Amino acid sequence: MTIPSANSSAGAWPNLVSLYPAYSALARESAIEMQPCPELEEAAASSADVPSAVPSAEAVVGAEEWVAAMDERIQPHQLRQFLQTSGPVNEEVLQQLLAHHLGKQQRTDLDRDKVDFLLVQLFSQRAPSNVSDSGLNFETVAQVLEPVLGAMETGEPQWLDPLNELLSEANRAKSLKWLFTNRIIERGRELKHSCGEKFFDPAALAAFTRFGFLLRRKFFRLMHQDLNVILDGLRELEGRGVEVLDCRKAQFSADEPINRLRMICQSWKVMFHAEYSSGQPLCILVDLRTAVEAALTQNPKPVELDPQPLPESELKPEPKNESLAEAQPELKAKAAAADAGAAVANAEDAGAGAHADAVPVTIETGAGVAGNDAREFDVSDAPPTWDGDASG
Repeated sequence: MTIPSANSSAGAWPNLVSLYPAYSALARESAIEMQPCPELEEAAASSADVPSAVPSAEAVVGAEEWVAAMDERIQPHQLRQFLQTSGPVNEEVLQQLLAHHLGKQQRTDLDRDKVDFLLVQLFSQRAPSNVSDSGLNFETVAQVLEPVLGAMETGEPQWLDPLNELLSEANRAKSLKWLFTNRIIERGRELKHSCGEKFFDPAALAAFTRFGFLLRRKFFRLMHQDLNVILDGLRELEGRGVEVLDCRKAQFSADEPINRLRMICQSWKVMFHAEYSSGQPLCILVDLRTAVEAALTQNPKPVELDPQPLPESELKPEPKNESLAEAQPELKAKAAAADAGAAVANAEDAGAGAHADAVPVTIETGAGVAGNDAREFDVSDAPPTWDGDASG
């Protein structure tokens, strides 16, 4: 592996200094209570063109303890959210974080999960933009990650064949509900956790990176597909005269306005850029699709019948030698009323159009959902509480 040596103070200090700005910013954004490290604070503030002198061995040990304490506090989902919401991710920062976690003599479960994410994130930035699922083989991933993992001496490990079997299952998924019900994501994590220290072998890291990249790609495709199904369903329900929906299974109200559901779905399209998860927010999305599909079944589209002609016995004879107004005086009043109503409607339409152009509707994105009283959803690694059977 291409891991910088950190056995001496001279080797450890530059790595600690390079990590400090990212760790400090992450601590602020994630509200992690941690006192600054004075030595690293001073070194990070110095000019990049003037490397800071290596301090005493005691200062280096203190800096190492500070970084180790941060490693214990930083959760994988916090690292993901920080790197994916703080602007474009710098590849140099990703490589520094990878070198730090891969270079540890004793690695924890947190280190494993962070390395897993960092490799997928790095590969996603370096991978060819036009690479297809079928064209992404193990050799391609190993070549892209060679600057970080080094040249692979062996091919894809046979003991990781279950990863390819899981990918084959995932490719058959037609919705997020199917993916969750068959526990594709959880089974992949269980396999990763069962590897122990073997997970950090270069070939295993490349295999898990390929699996994570392809599964994440499939996940987001299904997520956007579900969102589009929901939005299309809401539009269809509105056309059938439905204004509210019973969304209690999706943790909304029994009479949730369709307009509000549409705004939430639009916000979700932007919100779910973080790593895939089968946690609470996505379970809500799955259950909302179920609620919309149930409403479409309960509110069928009305059947349009062809107009039937009146029987000849009910047809009135046309008046002879009389004008329409003279034969039916009441029609004159009705026609005048209709003209007046049409004029009002045209004026209201014109006014509505002017207002629509002048006051565009905006949808807030990010962690929040549009609307003053809208719920707020966060992507997290919380254990899934969704029950596919309960969702119908």
